[in-house]
Order: sequence, then structure tokens, then C-alpha cells
Amino acid sequence: MKEITFIRSNLEKWQQAEAVVEDDFFHTPADLADAYEEVTADLAFAQTHYPLSQVTLYLNNLASALHNEIYRNKHEKWSRIITFWTQEVPRVMYRERRALLISFGIFLISALFGILSQLADPEFCRVILGDDYVDMTLNNISRGTPMAVYADGNGTQMFFSITMNNIGVAFVTFVSGILTSFATAYYLFSNGIMLGCFETFFYQHHLLGTSLLAVFLHGTLEISAIIVAGAGGIVLGSGWLFPGTYPRLTSFRLAAKRGLKIVVGTVPLFIVAGFIEGYFTRYTHVSDGLRLTVILGSLAFVVYYFIVLPIKLHHHATHQD
Repeated sequence: MKEITFIRSNLEKWQQAEAVVEDDFFHTPADLADAYEEVTADLAFAQTHYPLSQVTLYLNNLASALHNEIYRNKHEKWSRIITFWTQEVPRVMYRERRALLISFGIFLISALFGILSQLADPEFCRVILGDDYVDMTLNNISRGTPMAVYADGNGTQMFFSITMNNIGVAFVTFVSGILTSFATAYYLFSNGIMLGCFETFFYQHHLLGTSLLAVFLHGTLEISAIIVAGAGGIVLGSGWLFPGTYPRLTSFRLAAKRGLKIVVGTVPLFIVAGFIEGYFTRYTHVSDGLRLTVILGSLAFVVYYFIVLPIKLHHHATHQD
């Protein structure tokens, strides 16, 4: 790689690293560690290919400054717990906004595939959802309680089992990125087809509105969290597939840290979604207005936290520079 190409490809990242050194109040210890890893990887590349260049000297000085900041701030405060959720997760979401868009696109396309497949073949749902589930649901519909599946069992047990299952699905979706981003895409595609098929099944029985209000009461947070976790898996897989100027292992390690932050950021969503499904969704007699308010409120939170807030923090950091 020509030196000028190397500089142009990484200049913005180095400027961000300088901002981390200069503003240790706004940036967290994790930011220092991430910047240090990236700069030292670039330094190693520069020392190999441009040992006598000014860019090598610049990167060496920048790496030294980051190293000093890390050890000056090695004793982290309890406030890190707060800054992780208010700053670190949103900032990594901004950096990986393209992965989030790709994840959403895969899920949306797969949901459309599920819809079209169910419309073309009403028995398609048996392949996706299983005969037992379809037969149980048809029996509930015939008894006039189409959403009775959510009323079965103890609320507390449902809360814990649903929450742990969903968190497990999110981490599997993320970790599958080790097998390249295509494995993560497969999990997203499977969940999207299932949702599209499920809702179309209820549409064919003239119960689409009833189903949407029940499912998206908790599903707005749950589905959004799966899409966000999918973005984390795509980041993980892309770090291995497309290392750029880094050694492949270094690129993978950096991507794994960013992806893990993303998937950990979904845990509160799964907890709240599990609480709603375990204690609230079962009450199908609750007014449609109240349920719609919860759905729209959940959607507003997801959009703000994973899209709007990351943009605001990025603009704030840019103006600080």
C-alpha cells in the first residue's frame, strides 16, 4: 500500500484518537484502550512499511500519549457503569450504523419473504412454526382466544424463561459472526421469516390487528434487540473478513470488542420485553389505546437510543474537536 493511501485511509481515525487524548473527561477509559489498540496496530504497519517516514514518528508519539493516558486513568470509577450505557454503546452504534442498516435490511427482506410464502401456501406456517404450535393456535382461535398462548403459565416463570431465552438468542446471533457475517445473516433471516409467516397466518384468519397488538406489545423491544444484536454479529464477522490495514487477528479482536458492546447494549431491552410478555401481554382485554401507547413508546425509545442519540453524541464530539 502506498504511504499516501495509508494516511488517507486512517487520518480521520487518528484525529479521533487525538481527541480522546485531549478530552479525557468526555471519553471513557474504554475509548482510550480502543484508540491505543488501533493506533499501535497502525504503528506496527508503518514501522514495517515506512520505517523512516514522518507518519511513523507521528504514530509513535500518538501511541505514547495514549499509553500515558491509559495508565493515568487506570483506576476506573463507578460512573463507568453509567457512561457505558449513556456514551459507549451509543457511540459504537454510530460507528457501526452501516451494520445496523444491513441487519435491519436482512430482517425486513426475510419478513417479506415469510409473508409472501405464507400467502402463496397457507401450510407454509407448519414448516416454520411446527404442526403442534399451529394446531394449538387454531384450537385457540376456534375457542375465541387466539392469544391464549400468552396467558398460559406463571407470569414470573415466563418472565425469566423468556428473558433468558431471548438473551441467549441475541448472543448466538452475535457469536455466529465468528463463522463470518453470513451465519449471523442466517439467524436474522430465520427470525424474520418466522415473524412474517406468523403475522400472515393471523391475517388469513382475520385476526391481524389482534395479533399485532399482542405480539408487538413486547415484540417491539424484542425484535429491535435481535436486529441490533445482528448488527453486532455483522461487525464481528466483518472484522475477520475485511481486516483493512490491520493484521486479520487484530482486526477481529477490535471488531469483537465493538460487537460485544453492541450486544450487551441489548440486554436491558430483552429484560423489559420479557417483563411485558410475562406480566402484561397475557391481558388481551386491556384497551387497544394503552397497548398502542406502549408499542409506540417502545419504538420511540429504540429509535432514539440506537439512532438519534448516537448521532447527537457524534456531533457533540465533532464540535468539541
